[in-house]
Amino acid sequence: MDSHSSPTLQQQEPYRNWLDLPKDVSVSIFLRLGAIDILTSVQRVCSTWRTICKDPSMWREIDMNYYGDDWDRERSLVELCRHAVDRSCGGLINIKLEYFGDDDLLQYIADRSPRLKVLRLISCYNITDEGLCEAVAKLALLEELEISYCNLSKKSLDAAGNDCPLLKSLKLNVQGFKLPHIECNAEALAIAEKMPRLCQLQIFGNKLTNEGLQAILDGCQHLESLDLRQCFNVNLEGDLKRICSERIKDLRCPYDSTDDYPFDAEIPDIGSSDEDYPYGFSDIDFMSDDDDYYELSGGSDISDFEDFLF
Repeated sequence: MDSHSSPTLQQQEPYRNWLDLPKDVSVSIFLRLGAIDILTSVQRVCSTWRTICKDPSMWREIDMNYYGDDWDRERSLVELCRHAVDRSCGGLINIKLEYFGDDDLLQYIADRSPRLKVLRLISCYNITDEGLCEAVAKLALLEELEISYCNLSKKSLDAAGNDCPLLKSLKLNVQGFKLPHIECNAEALAIAEKMPRLCQLQIFGNKLTNEGLQAILDGCQHLESLDLRQCFNVNLEGDLKRICSERIKDLRCPYDSTDDYPFDAEIPDIGSSDEDYPYGFSDIDFMSDDDDYYELSGGSDISDFEDFLF
């Protein structure tokens, strides 16, 4: 027989049954797939995998997102998320919601997750200040909070600072703008006053100025990582630059590369110019402080999942 010919059937590697994998290996593989795939696909394969998928240890971390505009599917995803939270049996540590969710879902999570340490909200436009404030009041162990591209105000930051004394990491990301020129230190001052234990702060695209940055440096003495990319009102020069360089181990400056930024970092061209606002202000800047207008500057087809969740 030619030494270069294909091996016989007997010489080929034996057939491997996925069900024979050790449980810890199966769990590691399933977790990489994400909550939606686990609930809608993986657990349907066989009784062995279903048993693994119902183990509360599988649900310490939940990562869920929805890209679409089908309200029926979004409502189904909310129910799917509730079921995932229930399976954690109070042991949920880390959850991310992206492009879906509302105040009711957030309350459901907070009520059943007393050990939650990481909460990430990304483009959750239906979550309000009132909803987040009520939720964080029940999350005293929260250490990491992300509020990216959400319609929330500084009220949420105040509440998180007051009710989550262990908070060490904050991500507050929005779309960066160069024009119109708008300055706002409301969020920066709330962070400086309410979050003294922060070690990591990402404040991408914020409208804070040097004054706001100085307040953060004064109020957050433990800060080690600071991301100021696309904070175009900040001018890191002189003493401020020296202080940041000496104190901050990981510093990202306003004009640093955004190649590793996980969201769209393109600066929109909205057709404005400095001539539109000759004094450096827009109409928003002239709104009264009494209006309390400080907006934070800035899947699978599961429609029939009810048939196999329980």
